[in-house]
Amino acid sequence: MAQSTLIEAVTDALRHEMRNDDRVVVFGEDVGKKGGVFGATTGIQEEFGDQRCFDTPLSECGIIGAAVGMAVYGIRPIAEIQFLDFIYPAFDQIVSEAAKMRYRSGGEYTCPMVIRTPYGGGIRGGHYHSQSSEAYFCHTPGLKVVIPSTPADAKGLLISSIRDEDPVMFLEPKRSYRSVKGEVPEGEHVVPLGKGRVVREGTDVTVVAYGAMVPVAEKAAEAMQQQGKSVEIIDPRSLVPLDEELILESVRKTGRCVSVYEAPKTCGFGAEIAAIVAEKAIGHLEGPVVRVAGFDTPFPYALEHLYMPDVRRVVAGIEKTFNW
Repeated sequence: MAQSTLIEAVTDALRHEMRNDDRVVVFGEDVGKKGGVFGATTGIQEEFGDQRCFDTPLSECGIIGAAVGMAVYGIRPIAEIQFLDFIYPAFDQIVSEAAKMRYRSGGEYTCPMVIRTPYGGGIRGGHYHSQSSEAYFCHTPGLKVVIPSTPADAKGLLISSIRDEDPVMFLEPKRSYRSVKGEVPEGEHVVPLGKGRVVREGTDVTVVAYGAMVPVAEKAAEAMQQQGKSVEIIDPRSLVPLDEELILESVRKTGRCVSVYEAPKTCGFGAEIAAIVAEKAIGHLEGPVVRVAGFDTPFPYALEHLYMPDVRRVVAGIEKTFNW
């Protein structure tokens, strides 16, 4: 297996599926000759031509609306939105059209499309390029929401998303694009949606984290190890569908849970994880479920390092569960 960055794994998945299925097309702003704002589609147009990888007008509503029509017609569209922060003009197309297609047609039509978009902070992009609004989409029945944290998962989950019969929001942690490297299987590699993974085994506390927060949680676990505390880390990989049982199994073993996410604390998806644990594993808890998250403010440019959860804040959250 070759060592790849997360962004390279995304490109690998796109190439694999475009070679595997000629119905797969890629489009969005600057994805063609330029190869995307982060380079995820570099070389795609050269290999597959401008009928299968092409630039669009600067209209997110138009991009997603076109993808919905293509999907219903039998094409497998992969629409790129440059930043998750830019997706809101397309919100109605996503939640009212793509997400509702199977239900409103009584199963006669499906909407097999993928919306790829970078999310989250960590690149000093300010409040228009750093938001984590995954909870908006998790709240919408009919959508699947996937967030990889490793290169191998980025490839395997993206391939599964492209092959899925329902619309998938594929959110890529831009902070991890080139900072996270790992072995990625060559050729066919599929990671099923709805199956989380145990990142690190432990016995004293469960930390649930996804996306760019997984490496932060790993460093916090190493710090807690120095204090004699064994931390188990669970990465859900897909938020919808969610592998509830994996999370609950871990919490029932450790008796404690810390939910880490970089979105604003109130109503973030990590709050849903905390609620599931409190509802279904309360008899096993030895301390409160703690959320370590962003703040309920616009994402700050100059204070980005204070807004995003770091090792210090995750360690403090873990310690809170023990000191209760």
